[in-house]
Amino acid sequence: MATSAVSSATSANAQSAYGLDFQSLLKIILTQLTYQDPLKPLDNTQFVSQLAQFSQLQQTQSLNDQMTSLLSAQSAMQATALLGKTVDITDAGGATISGAVQSVSFTTGQPTITIRTAAGQTIANLSITNIAQVR
Repeated sequence: MATSAVSSATSANAQSAYGLDFQSLLKIILTQLTYQDPLKPLDNTQFVSQLAQFSQLQQTQSLNDQMTSLLSAQSAMQATALLGKTVDITDAGGATISGAVQSVSFTTGQPTITIRTAAGQTIANLSITNIAQVR
């Protein structure tokens, strides 16, 4: 069984819930076949079932990676749509701060905004999750 063709089809960072990549799971199956008891061979149905489960794990991880990427892109689009708009943000103390969105930053992996208040004060690194209202 050639595993190099399978490994090229999987992403380098796709990992199962057990922290093993698809290539490692295939090696486990091959090891199991190599050291099985010749008097009690692995049932073909069990073998196919294990392969199907491993394939499903890889597909689930791939879907999870794609969903994470989609959510990140959606968050970036929402944040950039705030540029120039006036927002009300609730700070840690519960007070509401209003200001126009001047810039959006993605340095932490999550979008943060910089606002300029009516008094001319610039406040940076505000999470968009704290926005109470967009005007």
